[in-house]
Amino acid sequence: MAKSNKREYVWLQCTECGDLNYRISVNVLGGTPKFELKKYCPRTRTRTNHKIKRK
Repeated sequence: MAKSNKREYVWLQCTECGDLNYRISVNVLGGTPKFELKKYCPRTRTRTNHKIKRK
């Protein structure tokens, strides 16, 4: 039997410039996760906070 996959793809949006830089999959079984990650932004060429953005 195959497992039921309760994952969803979301985008990580830069808080400084607003670009959608990364696409990750998150587990939505226990509700929508809300977190920020420090990732590299190619436009500003620095590490900035990125928040979850759904399309």
